[in-house]
Amino acid sequence: MGQLLRHIAAFLGLISPISYAYPALDINLPGGRQLHLVGSIHMGTVDMAPLPTRLIMRLKQADALIVESDITGSASPFGDAEPQPGLEQRLSTDEFRQLLMLCQELEADVHAFSTLPGWQVALMMQARQAQRLGLRTEYGVDYQLSQAAKSQHIRVIELEGAQQQYAMLEQLPRGGIVLLRDTLEHWHTNARLLQMMISWWLNVKPSGAWDTLPTTFSTELYDMLMHQRNQDWRQKLETLPTGNYVVAVGALHLYGENNLPAMLQPRQ
Repeated sequence: MGQLLRHIAAFLGLISPISYAYPALDINLPGGRQLHLVGSIHMGTVDMAPLPTRLIMRLKQADALIVESDITGSASPFGDAEPQPGLEQRLSTDEFRQLLMLCQELEADVHAFSTLPGWQVALMMQARQAQRLGLRTEYGVDYQLSQAAKSQHIRVIELEGAQQQYAMLEQLPRGGIVLLRDTLEHWHTNARLLQMMISWWLNVKPSGAWDTLPTTFSTELYDMLMHQRNQDWRQKLETLPTGNYVVAVGALHLYGENNLPAMLQPRQ
């Protein structure tokens, strides 16, 4: 019975048949395609470097590393966006007051980005929050993996790329102000979530962690930023040639409704 439950849990994308000391599981696709699916954090702490020896060994054995986007380059995909109305006009009074308080806490000047698209302000605020928690891009899991792959002449494959991600954000309704509203609403929850995911890389991931993660997206955003992207990634992963791959995607894509591991399981 225990083995049966383990197979069911693996089918649901909750655990891997093989236990790793970091968030990861193995998936075998038809046609001899083996995926080591890693729950990445895009920014990490200094204690997260170097990456676990077992992960580096898996990378050395891989035919390619697959990431959402290769972020090791220095060029920014963000162009000059058309100026938007000031944030005080796009947010409610309470939301704008909260934004001002957070900007004061983060030592940021709200007027410097008041006319940027809402999604861009949200990403800037999220990045500042992560930096305040001690996270840096160079210690992120996918950044370290990409650097290691290039040093070993292992091919890096992008599931999306920066330009596609930029286009996706540009398609968010109302200039992506909903992402900024979500960021403000779930500000403290997101901080706890970051700390929880960091602990998975510094300690053995606790049993049952996947189904205790808090929600930080509205239904509308979850569908666009998680569900639709998981569907697109599934199609791309299922068309890979025979081989052994390390796949690093954001850890949140590995849990919850319509998670990527569950989508990759054989469909009846």
